[in-house]
Amino acid sequence: MVHLDPTDEDHAYFLGLFQTDGHLRAADRNRGAATIELGVRDIAVLDAFVGLFAPGLRSTVTTRVRRTNFAERHESVTWKTHAWSFRTELQALGLLAGRKSGSVAPPAAPVHVRGYLRGLVDGDGSVGFTARGYPFVGFTTASPALHAYFCEQVLDVTGVVRRSLANARDGVFNTVVMNEPAAALAEFLYPPGCLALPRKLAAAGTVARWRRPEGMRARSSPRRWTAAEDRVVVRLPPAEAAAELGRTVASVSMRRWRLSRTGLGDAADPPPTSTSHPSP
Repeated sequence: MVHLDPTDEDHAYFLGLFQTDGHLRAADRNRGAATIELGVRDIAVLDAFVGLFAPGLRSTVTTRVRRTNFAERHESVTWKTHAWSFRTELQALGLLAGRKSGSVAPPAAPVHVRGYLRGLVDGDGSVGFTARGYPFVGFTTASPALHAYFCEQVLDVTGVVRRSLANARDGVFNTVVMNEPAAALAEFLYPPGCLALPRKLAAAGTVARWRRPEGMRARSSPRRWTAAEDRVVVRLPPAEAAAELGRTVASVSMRRWRLSRTGLGDAADPPPTSTSHPSP
């Protein structure tokens, strides 16, 4: 019996949330478990997982109270299944047993993009407003593959290019989309009534309704680097390259540094199909 259909939006959501907040434990003689542990306020999502898959899949939701480094009394809720067939399907999709923060990657099969990406954001992302009232959608991960996937979907949905370098201290990517692109991404990810953490669904609805206040100046979209410009950056000293390209010396120097770390980076990317992208 097949339990998981990655092209189903709710199943894809489960996969995204499992990759960020779940754990796959394997032991000898086919023993093990698949678990997702969340704060008790998010119990509604885990309850929904109990009836999400084929009737033959037995799973439970339990709560516990324990002391953590952050609170004297932390109440959590855990969804769990021991079903070997279900765990086998997870592994076939590329989900690894044990620690996975840096090596986790999108499933090795076609997946429902909106559901999967929403699961990732619910698990390791954030949706809301800055202290100055600017809307944002962010995603934090130690996985280069998940970081690249998030950036690709941001480009597809909003037309905005987002790429981050991993934090030098802990190797984590922190990627944030703000203002109009954040509103567009929130509207795409969290349609009314979708399977999601209720608090993030509510926050996304507010972000999606945001409109730029009158008098708030919009920043122009950044000028993308082309392969031809990168060749100039590599070939000429920064000052000469800046003069030839009509860019600042600072931007050329930064581009030169990035190319030295990543090779051609996004130089081989195709040019944008439109120049009317929303401003970041």
